[in-house]
Amino acid sequence: MEIAYIPSPSHGVLYLGPIPLRGYAFCIIIGVFVAVWLGNRRWVARGGRAGTVADIAVWAVPFGLVGGRLYHVITDYELYFSEGRDWVDAFKVWEGGLGIWGAIALGAVGAWIGCRRRGIALPVYADAIAPGIALAQAIGRWGNWFNQELYGKETDLPWALHITSSADGRVPGYYHPTFLYESLWCIGVALLVIWADRRFKLGHGRAFALYVAAYCVGRAWIEYMRVDDAHHILGLRLNDWTALVVFVLAVTYIVISAKKRPGREAVVEPGVSEGAAGGEAGDAGEVSEDEDKSGDADKGEAKAKAEGKAEGKEESEAQVDESAEAKVEEKAPVKDKANAGAKGAAKAEAEPAEVKTEVKTEVKDEAESAGKKS
Repeated sequence: MEIAYIPSPSHGVLYLGPIPLRGYAFCIIIGVFVAVWLGNRRWVARGGRAGTVADIAVWAVPFGLVGGRLYHVITDYELYFSEGRDWVDAFKVWEGGLGIWGAIALGAVGAWIGCRRRGIALPVYADAIAPGIALAQAIGRWGNWFNQELYGKETDLPWALHITSSADGRVPGYYHPTFLYESLWCIGVALLVIWADRRFKLGHGRAFALYVAAYCVGRAWIEYMRVDDAHHILGLRLNDWTALVVFVLAVTYIVISAKKRPGREAVVEPGVSEGAAGGEAGDAGEVSEDEDKSGDADKGEAKAKAEGKAEGKEESEAQVDESAEAKVEEKAPVKDKANAGAKGAAKAEAEPAEVKTEVKTEVKDEAESAGKKS
């Protein structure tokens, strides 16, 4: 009974008229677009200008392709320079054969050139693009499926890869789909970097270093499963040693960087930040100017009100003074009248007293005169 399996495409090339569309190249191209798309979203979210990631990728991608091809050709030189081989095939990138280590190394050189032209620090760009690179690898690995290459050991698992091609000494059968394992691992790495970046605010290249370290862990065990020809050192495949060395370097960088430069960069793209700051300052200036004008108007109104109140107060005080003076003037005649009345009353009282005194005097005189006569 035939086991369940993952089928392999019968052809790795589709023709659109006379134009060949190779599955391997198609996967690489899609991966690049996804990396740039996700990197752009992360870059803009950090305060950068939309389109900067793509502009720098114009430098990074060609360098990365050349670096990946160089690594593959150097580590598998016998495929191109041994007896019976055609060295021209070393330039046929579309037929497969890219080493991720060389792609990252030389791609970083291209990215550095692009960043330098814009005055951007390479680590901050690397942090933005890191999850996108992992997704690009996840998509690019399906190119190995189109080429029926880089599979693992034989297996009878339900997800076994059915290899039908017998080219280059391959034996048709059922094998571990190492391309699928690595594709899924890279998706996990991308999610890990995104989560860790949000959780711990990774900066100064630490998000990229985390991507590198996590990828190395997966690549080490996947590489161990592969059965394609490879150079061995002390019983381990060359790529296993490379993964081990790069892993140690990445972890060391994370530890040292976290101590020396904790936190995240405040500015990712100086020109944009200054422009944005200028724009914000301009807006703030306009708002401030409006506020100043409004404040001046308010102050003017307040001043006018204050002056009005002062004038009103002065008028009120003047009216009070006038009223007081009027009252004083009114009170003066009354007072005079009262004084006059008081004097008249006193005089009136004094006059009867004088009359009484005069009467008494007259009576006394009459009595004395009568006494003398008698």
